[in-house]
Amino acid sequence: MRNAIIRSVGAYAPERRITNAYFDDLLGENVSTWLEENVQIYERRWCADDESTADLSERAALQALERAGLTPDQIDLIIISTDTPEFVSPSTASVVQDRLGATRAGTFDINTACAGFVTALDIGSKYIRADEQYKNVLVIGAYAMSKYLNLKDKKTVTLFADGAGAVVLQAEDSGERGFLGSQLISKGEYNEWMGIYGGATKKPITEEVVANHDHQLKFVRKFPKELNPEVWSQMAHTLNDRLSVEAGDVDRYFITQINVNAIHETMDRLGVSRNRAETVMHYYGYTGSACIPMALNQAWEQDRVKTGDLVYFIGSGGGLAFASAAFRL
Repeated sequence: MRNAIIRSVGAYAPERRITNAYFDDLLGENVSTWLEENVQIYERRWCADDESTADLSERAALQALERAGLTPDQIDLIIISTDTPEFVSPSTASVVQDRLGATRAGTFDINTACAGFVTALDIGSKYIRADEQYKNVLVIGAYAMSKYLNLKDKKTVTLFADGAGAVVLQAEDSGERGFLGSQLISKGEYNEWMGIYGGATKKPITEEVVANHDHQLKFVRKFPKELNPEVWSQMAHTLNDRLSVEAGDVDRYFITQINVNAIHETMDRLGVSRNRAETVMHYYGYTGSACIPMALNQAWEQDRVKTGDLVYFIGSGGGLAFASAAFRL
């Protein structure tokens, strides 16, 4: 059976490092202790003033292509997941296609917020399985949320950061490796609880929108803290049932990095060691749709995953949107 395998992975984070001490000075209070003790974030990366989502995407893509041994003109499709796009229109993927010189590749962006990378993996895998003209698909999760932060908002400015991760999905006929299954869930009733609400058709940019900071990221209401662990563990159980495996059979879990405590609670609910979940937020902050491929890249580089491993990707983001996918590496 023709399937989509993860051929390679790459990642990039901006050079600008922002330590917790920066926010102590910025906000005029000690936030370092809370960040370190409660969410285990010690520093994060922010874009330079002249750096944007397409720059991050390009760097991650080049690394993934090099590791795959492919040239850009061998890519058939580029999918970019981001809710911090280069432009409102056209797509960020079209910008990256041009920069890479991927002249044969079709392109599109998707936006399911921080669930986007897993959703894009699902889409890219199904292109390969459904249509033989797609042999190499470049999937990128990119995030430049520092561009949308209110520097006076303690709830957001200390957590969110920038980065990109990329994978090359490749067609393989063996059927023993690759994409195994997926699930998408939405809870649209939360759509106005967190997001960037100014700048599109509902609230075009006006002086009032800017004055209310609606053009910047906002937590409008506090989410139930049990929501992510409940849905994440439910999605893992669903994949287990579909694949006829147990939670302990999964070699590595890659879960949205918004809160290390929510990841730990999910692993506890699954009855699996917390060490099975890769965490990357400690020195990169929360990188939204980029965090899962960045965590995969970290595990790849540090030999915590290998060929034949069963891995689960479980993402969630504003909307609310949830996505899961299982792969045999």
